[in-house]
This record gives sequence, C-alpha cells and structure tokens, in this order.
Amino acid sequence: MTRKSLLKGLLALALFVVANKAVAQSDMVVIEQMGHLIDDALFFSDQYVTPATDAAVYQSSSGWITSPKARELWDVSIGLHTNIFVTPQRDREFTIHNSDFAFFQLEEGTSATVPTALGNKNQAYLTGMLGDSEVRLETPQGINMQTVVYPYLQGSIALWHGTEIVAKYSTKVKLKKSNYQVYGFGIKHNISQYFKRLETKKIHLAVLAAYSKEDVSFNFLDIETDYGTLGISEINGLVDTWQFQINGSKELGKFEVMTGFIINTSDVKYKVGGEKGSIEEIMPLQQVLNTRLEEIYKTRVNYIGEASISYKFNNFSVQSILAFGKFVNTNISLQYLF
Repeated sequence: MTRKSLLKGLLALALFVVANKAVAQSDMVVIEQMGHLIDDALFFSDQYVTPATDAAVYQSSSGWITSPKARELWDVSIGLHTNIFVTPQRDREFTIHNSDFAFFQLEEGTSATVPTALGNKNQAYLTGMLGDSEVRLETPQGINMQTVVYPYLQGSIALWHGTEIVAKYSTKVKLKKSNYQVYGFGIKHNISQYFKRLETKKIHLAVLAAYSKEDVSFNFLDIETDYGTLGISEINGLVDTWQFQINGSKELGKFEVMTGFIINTSDVKYKVGGEKGSIEEIMPLQQVLNTRLEEIYKTRVNYIGEASISYKFNNFSVQSILAFGKFVNTNISLQYLF
C-alpha cells in the first residue's frame, strides 16, 4: 500500500469513527476530493516556498570568515552584520495551469502567473467542489520585497594553533508576511601559518567548517469549507546546512582584500502550522499534510564564490562581503576585536 492510499484510508477511518456510522457513497466522494485537495496543496507548497528556502541558504552562507588571519590566543571579536539579499526576478513568480491540479481549477482562464514566497502581491482565485459546496481559494501573496535586509550578531574566540570558534545568531526577524531566523557555529583554522613565506608577505589562508539552521515562515492558506476551516495559515521551510570553505586574503596597509570558495549541502524540510482549523474535529489535517510534505523534502548542494574588502581602524573593522552563484548576497558588518 502506498503512503497516499494509506493516508486516504486513515482519513476515511477518522470520518467513520467520528460520525459513528457507516460511510455512505457520498462520504467516500468527499474523502476522495479531500485527498485531491491535499495533493494540490502539496504541489502548490513546493512551488511557492522552495525559492525562499534556496535563498535562505545563500543568506546564511556568507560572512563566516571575516579574516583568514590567525589571531592571538583568547582574542575575542564580535560583529553586527547586516545581510542584504536581492531577490531575482526569475524566483519571484511561477505559472500554474489547470492541468497541474486534481481538485482546484482557475476561476478565470486556464493558466495564471502567481507569486512565490519571494514575489509580489498578485493573486489568482482557484475553486473546487467539496461535496456539494464550492471551495474558493485566493493564492497567497509573496513578501513583495525586492531587497531583503536583516541583522544578526556574529562572534568568535581564538583558541590554540590558529583555530577559532565562530558563532552567529539572529532573533526571529519579522519581514512582510514572513519571519526569518538563522543561527549556527563553525570552526576556522589558519593554514598559512605553516607557510612562513606567505606570512611574511601578509598573505593569509584559512579553512572553515560550519553548521547553520535557517527557519523561514510565510503566511499561507486558510480555506473555508462546509466541513470547517482547514487551518494551514502558515508554512515553514526548515533548512539544515553544512558548509565547508577556503578563504585567502592579502593585507594592504589598513585594508584587507579577501576571496573565498564555499561548498555547502542543505537538507530542506517543510511543515504547515498556524492556528489549527475547525476541521481538526473531524480529521488531523495538519498532521496529515506534514506527513505528506515529507514527499517534497530535498537536499541542495551549492557552490558559492565570495569576495570581500575590509578596513581596520583601532580595534574596529568595517567589512563588505559579496557572495555570488545562483543568487547574489551582500553582507556589511562592523566588528570589534577585544
């Protein structure tokens, strides 16, 4: 038995137990229609939120190494970073067709362009029949921000032999119709210390391994039906990223110019949430949807270039970092070395 058929069977059993009566033919039709509705929600969820989780990986990837230079034992640095992410046009919208859906159909036309989570406020209406009643859905809006800006804190402490522990953290940042949070830690090790000729030329090399967790959430759907509200008003993208990188820099007086190469792998999971709908009295819809969402879990591998310039004065440093690949992300920071 497939997972889909098993879940439909569980829905049927839930309706049977709650109603405490034999399931009539009309009930079976509604159960089948509800299964199609869940299929459509799964399809739409994937198209809507995936660009945002892909972008979240880039937002969390840059700025881990502020300088590959080895620091003295127990040196501590702390920095306020501002991340600036430009949402590319290609990831702000997608096209839906009537043929994509098993339950819904477009109210007007046979296709429509609708926003992803990174897109604008444009919406389309979808309708379907659940039993004898019409279900009408307005597609969710995007954040409608061409540039996403959020702050976070990052700090490091120098250990023995050119090794540093690095950590970054942001509170849950409220954006338009969404929330974003990132936190993680890494280990950096200076390797130019083993090549004295590089050190004398003020050339520095370091490698880093890091783990970060990103949580992005967006307003989603809350559909009214004669069987109750569905209660899927929020969708979350949960991203676990392991990152490896190598960076090199050259000191030029008070300036330091740095380049780097990043490779990371991210496990992306999804879940729906928000206040549960009244349909939960009949069936555990959020639980069913979250089980089905496992079907669109994915793993992403990214190769990212990084370029940076920093200026040091007293114990302070001002730095700008550009990360580039599929997306472009800018990170500006003010750091203090204790």
